[in-house]
Amino acid sequence: MTDAIAPSLTHVTDLFVELDPIMELGRTPAGVRRIIPIIGGRAEGPRLNGVIENFGADWQVAGPDGLADIDTRYLLRTDEGALLDIRNPGIRAASPEVTARLAAGEVVDPSEYYFRCTPRLFCDHPAHAWVNRRLFVGVGERRAAEVVMRIFEIG
Repeated sequence: MTDAIAPSLTHVTDLFVELDPIMELGRTPAGVRRIIPIIGGRAEGPRLNGVIENFGADWQVAGPDGLADIDTRYLLRTDEGALLDIRNPGIRAASPEVTARLAAGEVVDPSEYYFRCTPRLFCDHPAHAWVNRRLFVGVGERRAAEVVMRIFEIG
């Protein structure tokens, strides 16, 4: 295999996703199920800029070992008026101690936990239809009432 087909990463945008408080649904064999409503935010970057609508949520299953299985869906309205459907599965893995600090709203250095995602973006607007034909990866940071996701196109 040659380096010519090795993947590259190109920064697309940073998502600043505003969150409402966590709604815990209770414990199941897989872990604690919870929903975190998405109430707004913004996208800022070289290829996508706009507003995250007050629409969507993160459906999570959080295990006792500090692993959170993330299943997020939300809507981005770009500066050009395009609507992007974002489906963003991922995981956040941390020690139980770091998980407790995050849950308490403490500022925790992202190097203390693993937070990665594989977003899919869907759009019909001609200026952004390119997202339908690309794959993306992201790196996240959990803040008290916000998640910051740096999104990259896989080339």
